[in-house]
Amino acid sequence: MAKVIASSIRKGNVIDMDGVLYIVLTAENVHPGKGNSVTQVEMRRISDGVKVSERWRTVDTVEKAHVDEEEYDFLYEDGEGYHFMNPATYDQIAVSEDVIGDAKVHLRDGIRVWLLTHEGTALSIELPQKVTVEVEETEPVVKGQTASSSYKPAVCTGGIRVMVPPHIGVGTKIVINTEDNSYSERAKD
Repeated sequence: MAKVIASSIRKGNVIDMDGVLYIVLTAENVHPGKGNSVTQVEMRRISDGVKVSERWRTVDTVEKAHVDEEEYDFLYEDGEGYHFMNPATYDQIAVSEDVIGDAKVHLRDGIRVWLLTHEGTALSIELPQKVTVEVEETEPVVKGQTASSSYKPAVCTGGIRVMVPPHIGVGTKIVINTEDNSYSERAKD
């Protein structure tokens, strides 16, 4: 355990409050015109998934729990959850769906992710910044519309909805940002 000031808390950190672990969902430093600056934090209690809001002065100290952050490869999903393997030790870990959350649409065989674990229990998942997906559904390419700055909707692998440029057609591989599912570029393969 390490004591840190409240203003340094970020999304994904694990906080220990009186022996109970919480994972930070959002953290915002608020600087009002008058009075003390505060850090507003939304957290989820790891033991039962209850969401909690907390507010500290930015100079208050908070216990940050020690967590391990390691790379894992996604293997498969079944009734027990999502299974990952550590490529260095070949240890496998099953992660429940509430920890995976919205990230499940990006999980493909062999994708490398970062898992935050505390005493062998997965707390959160961090996807790569960009992933390559294939466009499965979109409007047809219209000749002469390629110079336009307008975008059209597309459905990609796993049901991911993305706004793509007009020159992108069905079957095209594209690179998207996992944070907001936005189009980045056409894949270079």
